[in-house]
Amino acid sequence: MNPVLEPLFRTVRATHPKADLRVIERAYDVAAYHHRDQKRKSGDPYITHPLAVATILAELGTDDETLCAALLHDTVEDTAYGLDELRGDFGDTIASLVDGVTKLDKVKFGDAAQAETVRKMVVAMSRDIRVLIIKLADRLHNMRTMRYLPEHKRHQKSRETLEIFAPLAHRLGMNTIKWELEDLAFAMLYPKRYDEIARMVSERAPRRDLFLQEVIEKVSGDLREAKIRAVVKGRPKHYYSVYQKMIARDVAFDDIYDLVGIRVLVDSVRDCYAALGTIHARWNPVPGRFKDYIAMPKFNMYQSLHTTVIGPEGKPVELQIRTHAMHHRAEYGVAAHWKYKEEVGAPGPTGKVKPGSDMAWLRQLLDWQKETSDPGEFLESLRFDLSVSEVYVFTPKGQVIALPEGSTPVDFAYAVHTEVGHRCIGARVNGRLVPLESRLGNGDTVEIFTSKSPDAGPSRDWLKFVKSGRARNKIRQWFSKERRETAIEAGKEAIGRAMRKQGLPLQRLMSTEALLALARDLRYPDVSALYAAVGEGHIAAQAVVQKLVASIGGVDSAEEDIAETALPTRLRGRPRGGGAGVVVAGDADVWVRLSKCCTPVPGDEIVGFVTRGHGVSVHRNDCTNIQQLKAQPDRLVEVSWSPSDDSVFLVAIQVEALDRPRLLSDVTRTLSDQHVNILSASVTTSRDRVAISKFTFEMGDPKHLGHVLKAVRSIQGVFDVYRVSGAGS
Repeated sequence: MNPVLEPLFRTVRATHPKADLRVIERAYDVAAYHHRDQKRKSGDPYITHPLAVATILAELGTDDETLCAALLHDTVEDTAYGLDELRGDFGDTIASLVDGVTKLDKVKFGDAAQAETVRKMVVAMSRDIRVLIIKLADRLHNMRTMRYLPEHKRHQKSRETLEIFAPLAHRLGMNTIKWELEDLAFAMLYPKRYDEIARMVSERAPRRDLFLQEVIEKVSGDLREAKIRAVVKGRPKHYYSVYQKMIARDVAFDDIYDLVGIRVLVDSVRDCYAALGTIHARWNPVPGRFKDYIAMPKFNMYQSLHTTVIGPEGKPVELQIRTHAMHHRAEYGVAAHWKYKEEVGAPGPTGKVKPGSDMAWLRQLLDWQKETSDPGEFLESLRFDLSVSEVYVFTPKGQVIALPEGSTPVDFAYAVHTEVGHRCIGARVNGRLVPLESRLGNGDTVEIFTSKSPDAGPSRDWLKFVKSGRARNKIRQWFSKERRETAIEAGKEAIGRAMRKQGLPLQRLMSTEALLALARDLRYPDVSALYAAVGEGHIAAQAVVQKLVASIGGVDSAEEDIAETALPTRLRGRPRGGGAGVVVAGDADVWVRLSKCCTPVPGDEIVGFVTRGHGVSVHRNDCTNIQQLKAQPDRLVEVSWSPSDDSVFLVAIQVEALDRPRLLSDVTRTLSDQHVNILSASVTTSRDRVAISKFTFEMGDPKHLGHVLKAVRSIQGVFDVYRVSGAGS
């Protein structure tokens, strides 16, 4: 036997004892031969990649056909080894698996193409779900070795992983793969946020581990007394899931991290409920936090009892109680079926999912992709559907329909049929009339009333409360067909209104060239399509205005342009060169002002611009406005630094942090401790719980700035702080 294969075979023997090792060895030999002259970006021989993918799959307990396909998955695409030759060597099943994976890899990237990739993936996996399992293992190994790729490629693949592959792994119940994919992509996309969470976790780990140990000992002791055989252990915390909880629950890191998670594994379903009773007898459960996923399994076949109790020291403790078989399925999902083939709904010998299986989501996805013509729209629906949990409701005839959590009767109507959605005028839930925006709960029976009028159609207001991607797409499609002209007018008006509100120059910003350039940037064919997109709510008017302002160099630029084209006026009391710490070459007696758009300080490379009536404005060489000012080279002058003891400089910094209570007061206190005079501060918090604060302050000695930035960086939650220029920020 080839010694290289020994680790793989050891895993296969442990997880799938009946696997045919000879055919796996033969597949490795063929792959190694055909990849013999190829190297990976890391410089390793190419065969290390298929071998690593096969090892990941072996750990999941997949069958020998899947392992062979994993070893051969790149041969057809990257070598002279053809599909027909492979079919002759290994048979139809392995050939069709390799073909399925190859088709997914061949698609070009870009937004529409990415949606198309997902579609092909769905079609391929509907024929044989093992294609997707191989693809997920392939992506996992690629993410582990991603550091060798160029930065833009790393970001693109990581975003795709977070938006498509990790949620698909979750939907197939493959949580071990999902967690690792999420953490790897999170570290790649947001390294500073990742490092900050890792730092905060490690700081609190010792204290938390002591508490965790105390809870485990008490739970184990109680279960022993009740004569229930159980394994009790702490649940690992994944950095991305900590971050996601901070966003979803809108709470600070400490509130999430103090929540201790325990997992109890028992032998039978009866023991699950017995263990639950034993735990509730010791600690009081938190009302509303008990979920029984054993009686009502999740879409991805996940089963477990979830409860939260008030544990020692009054701290909440989350518990998951499940059998060993349920735990295996929770970790490996669909892949666990090869280990537990006797269960109902397991894939048969061909790997295809039998009728009656829990994989209803897959069928729903296939229906969608038949009816959604635009790949981008399909991808948006898929992303949204993958990221939410479901509620299960009944039709009047008792058919179960799964909808995203928070869905309304309108979502239900569109799930039944597009026309039912368009004509929906009222609803009855559990026999009572309800408003169309009311939220549906698990187990509700929903009946829809429809209009017989030929002009019946959806209301634009529905877009404010529908939750399912399908309903949203159908409503938008209806409006884009029926109401394009109205949308164009509404969009034009909304943009104008947003500009007037900010007091911006309409004529300058709404020029045809500026709008056409922006429409092309946003991938709209013409200006009308841009107006229509605003009118239909695809893009906010405010976002369009911001992009238009940015395209001419920011608000300061617009104001500065107005100032610099104004008529010369007699100015009194203006600081001369020395006061600003800058002198103009050849003339020390010229009025000088440091430009607010880029706040230059000594040490920066600078250039002067002769304004009309405002003396010389000094900009940093890398200021965005300088590019426009260079169009008038005769007004550019040479300037140099000459700071005096009474010179004061403006500095603008940006602080990026994971949001938490008292963050702003901590930052301002730290700045005050550093003896800087804060002139202005602005804070915005994004939906992903990142607080971005901008501070402008006065400093006498800019060399002190490094100490200021270091002090701010040490504040808990702050993952980045840097100096900014007003124009670029």
